[in-house]
Order: sequence, then structure tokens, then C-alpha cells
Amino acid sequence: MDAEPKRKPNPMSPNRSSNSENKRPSEFDYTDSSTKKAKSEHELQTYSINGKASSSNASSEKIERSEGNCFAIEADAAEDKGSRHTMEDAWVVLHDASLESPGNLRCAHFAIYDGHGGRLAAAYAQKHLHKNVLSAGLPRELLDVKSAKKAILDGFRKTDEALLQETSAGGWQDGATAVCVWVLGQTVFVANIGDAKAVVARSSEADSSQDVLDRSNSLKAIVLTREHKAIYPQERARIQKAGGSVSSNGRLLGRLEVSRAFGDRNFKKVGVVATPDVHSFTLTQRDHFIILGCDGLWGVFGPIDAVEFVHKLLKDGLSAAVVSRHLVREAVRERRCKDNCTAIVMIFRKQ
Repeated sequence: MDAEPKRKPNPMSPNRSSNSENKRPSEFDYTDSSTKKAKSEHELQTYSINGKASSSNASSEKIERSEGNCFAIEADAAEDKGSRHTMEDAWVVLHDASLESPGNLRCAHFAIYDGHGGRLAAAYAQKHLHKNVLSAGLPRELLDVKSAKKAILDGFRKTDEALLQETSAGGWQDGATAVCVWVLGQTVFVANIGDAKAVVARSSEADSSQDVLDRSNSLKAIVLTREHKAIYPQERARIQKAGGSVSSNGRLLGRLEVSRAFGDRNFKKVGVVATPDVHSFTLTQRDHFIILGCDGLWGVFGPIDAVEFVHKLLKDGLSAAVVSRHLVREAVRERRCKDNCTAIVMIFRKQ
């Protein structure tokens, strides 16, 4: 019998992570930090169950106070190493992510780090990134979106710099992509580097009389992240400007597919950066759940496929823990994902 995808067996603890041993609006406030300015023209991909695609973009910066949390968050993760010999992914589920920085704003954090060339970079980011974002000034009392984004950018930079410095003596070459979510009050911040993705399931209309999982109207799958691969024109141009080259197979120096990652020491001088794209949106009753996944998951699931799969299980009354396990098992056992596969399912429940 096939083993089930691994999951930490401590459901009583709201804050969990994988083993870290070293081995509203339909508009989004989008920042591409590599250009150091807001890019309201960037369009996020949207998929609908009926197959009709649309898109949304955003622009506004705002400051808001938390007046209680209208939505409770239920989240959990599952992982499977697939046919690989080792598991190089790491993940974090923190329902209470305030640590030593308590405040009036709810602070929750969820992340997947997809390692390559080893697990060191993924494990390091898992341990240090959120702490670095908090210490960089993530708002805990009054939510200033611009300040929150700056803290996330600074946290990514500090984490990568410290990783490279602390592993220089050993000559470690590990790298890791990342997809991260912070929920501050009612505002969701999404940051990513590389090819891990986040997708939100959103209904076309809101009905305040129904729970988000009981609605019968169609869902859209909105991709909240943008892939960073050397083959893409914007990333290729940035790499070439830094002195690197992209080979005919679409890889940096013929070797590395992603163009943004933690670590990857040998590629840092030729264009690889750990600067994330960051954007935000305010939760509304239209938002059902978010799926975070490494590239192994998205290699066998399209965005709308994953949303339909998860929504069906949630309508059957299953928990986030069970749903995340089923999602990963479907990817590995049925759809034959060969890569490491990790997923986090975040459910928003009206309070």
C-alpha cells in the first residue's frame, strides 16, 4: 500500500512547520520590487470554472485599522518526496505569527520553500525569513500597506544575505524558491521568488448569508504569483544586464531554470536575485481559500483543477489537514508527479 503524504501529527498546535533540520476587492495592489516602483499594469491570471478567463489588476496604497477579524483561518500542509531520493522542500504554518511582536493586528504566516541542489537554503529560509520580516518592521498595530511591503522586501534581502554569508565557509550551493503569505488583519500579502505559486479561489458574487464554502455559484482561480524563470523576456533582460546568459534550453548558463531564489551562490553574480514580487488584497466574503504549492504540485495541477479539487473536498466537510493530504496524494499517486510535492490549504471561514 502506498504511504500517505507526510504530515506533522500535532493538530493541537496552531503553529507548525516541516522538519527544519539542516540536512473586496477584485483588484490587487501589486509591487514588482525589482523595478522599485508599483506596477499597476501587471495583470494577474484568472481562471473560471466555466472556462471563461478574465483578469484583474490593482493600484491603491492604503492605511487601515483592524476592527476585528471577520474571517477565521484554518490551514494545514502536506508533503511527499515523490520519486526523488530526498525531500528538499520546507514549509511553515503559523496561525499566530506575532512571535515576540504582539499587536492589535492578527498576524498569520504561511510559506513553502522549494529547495534545489539540497535542502539547506529551504531550511534556512524556513527558520529565518519570518523573523527577519518582523524585525524589518512588519506593522503590528496600524496597517500601512507600503510599510508592510517594505518589511517583506527587506526580510527577503536580509535572509538571502545572511544565508550566503553563513554558508560561505562550507561552499554550499543550495538554492530555494519561495511562496509566502502574510495575513495582517483582513489584508493578505503574497510574496514569491521562483516558480512556486499561490492561487485564491474566489466567487463571482458575495452572499453575506452564506458561509464561504456553502455557496453554489461558480469559482474563479486567480493566480496570485508570477513565475520567475530565465526564459521569460523580462527576466532574461535582467540577467543579461547583470552579465549572465540564457541558453537555448531556457536555463541560466544552461543549468538553472529559475531566475530568483535564495542561495544559489554561483549564480548570484550573473543575475539570480532573491527580490520577491509582493502584492496585497483585502479579504472579502468572495474569498474561499488559498492554495500554496511548489512547482511539483503545479506541474500536474492547473489552477482551476486544483480549486475544483479542493472545493469539492471542503464541501464534503473535510478539514484543511485532510484536504491538503488528499491534494498531494492525488498529485503524486494519481497524476504521477515525480518531483517533491508540498501544498498548503488555507480556508477562510466567516466569523
